[in-house]
Amino acid sequence: MSRPESGAGEEHPRHEDFTTRHAPTPLELPFNDGEASTNVDLKTQIIRFAITGAGSGVLDFGLTILLQYVVGTPFWIAKSFGFILGTTTAYLLNRRWTFEAEPSAMRFIAVAALYGVTFFVNVGLYTVFSHMWPETLIYSFGAYVIAQGTATVINFVVQRLVIFRIR
Repeated sequence: MSRPESGAGEEHPRHEDFTTRHAPTPLELPFNDGEASTNVDLKTQIIRFAITGAGSGVLDFGLTILLQYVVGTPFWIAKSFGFILGTTTAYLLNRRWTFEAEPSAMRFIAVAALYGVTFFVNVGLYTVFSHMWPETLIYSFGAYVIAQGTATVINFVVQRLVIFRIR
């Protein structure tokens, strides 16, 4: 990756390809030194997405269960906090590692909109199943798997076909 340089008399330093003046925001800081592109093959994307999702899922489910069963937080609030932690982690890793995409304000807005939709799908399904089934760890896990699985499919398809094609 190229080091940021300033041209003579430039007010803002340029970076990467020297054609933009976009400085990475804290959420967009790179995790590796490789040049970013969206030319990652589907098999690699699926494998990386699965690894990222598994790690993010552990954070999501772990926080959800901690808040719900240890702290006593209502399940929909616990799931909301778990979703936010897991989704933020997943976005950061997927942007940089799975899809190897450069920071983009438009992409970030598109991801935020997608995650808004999948938030309601995920938390909504978790809440529906939590109302239908007894509130036990095994049923909570089942509700989590269904809700997270649905949201994961939506996320991958939209990110691959739309969001990480945005320049």
